[in-house]
Amino acid sequence: MKRFGLAFIVLLVVTSAGGLRAAFGGDEPGGGSMVTINVGKTGEPISKYIYGQFIEHLGKCIYDGIWAEMLEDRKFYYAVGAAKSPWKAIGGGNAVAMRKDNAYVGEHTPEVSLAADGTPRGIVQGRLALLKGRKYTGRILLAGDASARVTVSLVWGAGQDGRQSVTIDTVTAEYKKVPLNFTAGAEARDGRLEIVGAGAGTFRVGTVSLMPADNVEGIRADTLALLKELDSPIYRWPGGNFVSGYNWRDGVGERDRRPPRPNLAWNSLESNDFGIHEFLRFCELLGTEPYIAVNSGFGDHRSAAAEVEYVNGAADTPMGGWRAANGRAEPYNVKWWGIGNEMFGNWQLGYMSLNQYVLKHNLFAEAMRKVDPSVKLVAVGEAGRWSEGMMRSCAGHMDLISEHFYCRREKESIVDYVRQIPDNVRAKVEAHRDYRRRLGSLRDRDIRIAIDEWNYWYGSRHYNIKDAMGIAAGLHEMIRNSDIVFMANYAQTVNVIGAIKTSKTAAAFDTTGLVLKMYRMNFGTIPVAVTGVGEPVDMVAALTDDRKGLTVGIVNPTAKEYSAPFKVEGASSGPGGGRMYTIANEDPMAHNEPGKEPEVVIRQSAPGEAVSDALRAPAYSVSIFVLPLQ
Repeated sequence: MKRFGLAFIVLLVVTSAGGLRAAFGGDEPGGGSMVTINVGKTGEPISKYIYGQFIEHLGKCIYDGIWAEMLEDRKFYYAVGAAKSPWKAIGGGNAVAMRKDNAYVGEHTPEVSLAADGTPRGIVQGRLALLKGRKYTGRILLAGDASARVTVSLVWGAGQDGRQSVTIDTVTAEYKKVPLNFTAGAEARDGRLEIVGAGAGTFRVGTVSLMPADNVEGIRADTLALLKELDSPIYRWPGGNFVSGYNWRDGVGERDRRPPRPNLAWNSLESNDFGIHEFLRFCELLGTEPYIAVNSGFGDHRSAAAEVEYVNGAADTPMGGWRAANGRAEPYNVKWWGIGNEMFGNWQLGYMSLNQYVLKHNLFAEAMRKVDPSVKLVAVGEAGRWSEGMMRSCAGHMDLISEHFYCRREKESIVDYVRQIPDNVRAKVEAHRDYRRRLGSLRDRDIRIAIDEWNYWYGSRHYNIKDAMGIAAGLHEMIRNSDIVFMANYAQTVNVIGAIKTSKTAAAFDTTGLVLKMYRMNFGTIPVAVTGVGEPVDMVAALTDDRKGLTVGIVNPTAKEYSAPFKVEGASSGPGGGRMYTIANEDPMAHNEPGKEPEVVIRQSAPGEAVSDALRAPAYSVSIFVLPLQ
C-alpha cells in the first residue's frame, strides 16, 4: 500500500477507520523533529487483555517449564528399556516385564522379578539435575509379594555417600502409596532415581513422582515467581494444535490414575498431570483469568458442553457433581472460552472446509451457551476468506474472533526485522475494518479481535534485543488500534518460543518477557494522539487511568540514540521529569539464559531524571516514560 503524508494518515484514521492510528510516524524525519502529544485527542481505552499469555502442551512449556515433575514417563506409557523410554532395567534383560493384568494406570505396569542370589533388580531413570542441599519430595505406588523389600534411592555420586535411600520393608498385594523425601548431598547434572528390590518374588511399580520440595501445588516455584512478576491478566489453554486431539476428561480425577496418552499434535507423550483443575489453580495462584479452548477438531459439541458444565455448573448438575467429587464444590465460573484452534489448516487434527466448519462452530456455540449463557466465545479466524466467512455465517455465535501470526523470516535489516510484528497486526486490523464496512452481518455488532497467538518463531532459541523491540512495536500497533484489538495472547509463555526460559534448575525472563512485563506494569490505558515521530522510531502515548500521568512508549531499532523535543497539548507536564524504564543493549543479539547473570534487564531512571526538554531513547532499545501532568 502506498504511504501518504502524516496529516493524511491522521485524517484517514479519525474519519474512516475509527481508531487512533496516527502514531507510527509517516515519512517525517527522525530525531530532532518536534513530537506533539495531544492528550485531548483520545482513543478507545486499551484493553488489559492485550497483555495475555498462552500456554500449550508443546515441548517444555508446561512439563519441565511450569510443572515441577522431574521424571519423564512416570506412568510407564513406554515399556521399560524401549527406545523411547527414559527407564532402564537393573539386573539383566529378564529382570523387568510389562504386565497388562492389574495395571495401575494405562495399558501396562512394570513388574520386577527378584533374583534368588540377591542381585539387585529394578529400574532406573537418569539425567536428573540435582542441586546440593536441595530437598526433593515424591511418592511411589508399589504392589507385590510380601517377601519383597524395595529400596528407592536418589543418586548424585559414587558409593553410599553419593545417594540417599528410602527402604520399604512392607509390600502388599494391593498398590500402596509410599512418600519419598530426599536431600541431595552434591550437585549433579546426571543424577538418577533407582528403584531396586531384594528378597523373593516380584514387585510392581504403579507410578512414581519426584519434584523439588519447594514446588507450589505441583508448579515450579522459580517459574511461578517470574509469572507473578509478568502479571498477565489472562491465560489461554490447552492449545493450540494440541487441543484438537485432547480429551479433557483424561485430565481430571486422581492424578496418578489419569491415563498417559500420545500427544498427537506434537508427536510426544502427554501424562495428563496438568489438567483442568491444575490449570485453574495455576490461574488462581497468579490472580489471572482463565481462557479455555475446547476441542472442535476430533471433539464434538456434546463434549464441549459437558466441559463447560464441569467447570461452571452447580454441584447438583451431572458434570458439576463430578467436579465436586474431584475436590471442587464451587463452580470456577470461567468466562472466556475458545471454540477450536486453526481449523482452517491441514496441520490441524480434524480440520475441515469453511462451509462445514461454520455449521460445527454454531452447533458448539449453541450447546455451550445452553449450559451457561454467560460465557464469552472466541471463534477461529484467519484474515481473508475464512474470517470473512465466519463473520458472515457465525457473527451471532461469537463474542470475539481469533487471529494468529508468527514471524519466521530473518531480515538483513534490524528495522525490517522489527517491523514484521506490527505489520502483521496492522494487516489483521485492516482486514477486520474492511469486514465492518462491507458485511451486513456485522451491523450493530462489535466483534473485536483476539490475537491469541502471536510471536516470532525461530525454534527454541533465546530471544534477544531485536525480538524485544519487535514485540514492543506489536504492542504499539495494538494500542493504536484499541477499538479493534481486544485481546492478545503471547505464545508461548514458558520455553519453546516463550517469554520465560528454564533449565532443569533455573528460570529467567527472556527479553520479550521483559517487554511484556514493562508495558503491563507501566503503560497507560487511554491512548492519545502522537505526531511528528520520524521512522523508523515507533512511538505511542497513553494517559493513566486517573489522567494524572502521561506514558510514552518508544521503540528505537537503530544503532543511534533517538532524541527529539516534544510538547504536550491539552495539559502541561507536572514538576520533575518523571520516570523512565528502558530495555537496551548495544548488541542487538544480547539475551538472557537461566542460571546466568542476565545481559538484559529493565533499568529505571532516578526519580525526576527521565525527561528534561526532549525524549531520548538509547540505541536498540524499548523505553517507557511516565510523566506527571497538571
